[in-house]
Amino acid sequence: MAISTLDPKIALIVVDLQKGIAAIAAAVGGAKVIANTARLAEAFRRRDLPVVLVNVVAGLPHRTEQSYAMSSLPPDWAEIVPELNAPTDHRVTKHSWGAFTGTGLEDWLKTRGITQVLLTGISTSIGVETTARQAFEAGFNVAFAVDAMVDSNPEAHAGSIARIFPRLGETGTTDAILELLARA
Repeated sequence: MAISTLDPKIALIVVDLQKGIAAIAAAVGGAKVIANTARLAEAFRRRDLPVVLVNVVAGLPHRTEQSYAMSSLPPDWAEIVPELNAPTDHRVTKHSWGAFTGTGLEDWLKTRGITQVLLTGISTSIGVETTARQAFEAGFNVAFAVDAMVDSNPEAHAGSIARIFPRLGETGTTDAILELLARA
């Protein structure tokens, strides 16, 4: 579990660290995820590296065995948590699991010459993993701050980190990534 290098043109993509989802994730370590992501975001901003804040506002109308009614959520549910709210960050609102589907994110990143993305957020096995798969398929180098993500299902979280993420990119801790940024 080590990130070998950070590309000079890297962007931080923060998946679904929004008030409603963070409140749900609080019981499984959401506060630590927000704190670590905030540290990474500040380091990226200091180096004029892009920070992309992704929120989800609605699900696609599919029949599934496990779904929830988004219409019953409070009005501020989709707002980015205040610890990460910076006017200079790029905002992406998604309507599906991945941040690349129908959002223009791939073009936005490629126009800026971005070659690598670092992912954090909630839910490890859904929003983060889907976004990672999409980034990988789009040709980006992918890195994961594993202590800056959480899932309401600990087994799913562990499975993504152990089995899926090493096939899509490199994994590391917030401290290790900050150390690499400092040396860059």
